[in-house]
Amino acid sequence: MGIGFEVQEEKKTEIGIPAKVIVYNDDWHTFEEVIYQLMKAIKCDLATAEALTWEIHTKGKAVVFEGDLEEALYVQNVLEEIDLSVEVII
Repeated sequence: MGIGFEVQEEKKTEIGIPAKVIVYNDDWHTFEEVIYQLMKAIKCDLATAEALTWEIHTKGKAVVFEGDLEEALYVQNVLEEIDLSVEVII
């Protein structure tokens, strides 16, 4: 007589924690640097990156990404590659 075992598969549950990435204006990055880095970080087109850069410049800051925390942290890391002032808000 054999002993029966029930095997349960572990299910990975993703908890989508919403987050925002804010970029703050500074006096040492050029528009071109910010535009390029935004395109790289959030994979947007030139027009979107230009509009966000202009908002950062005129308003002092802009929300450049809204989504899952894991993605927000990736965006933050890419933007910080050139020492942009970035904050992630949960």
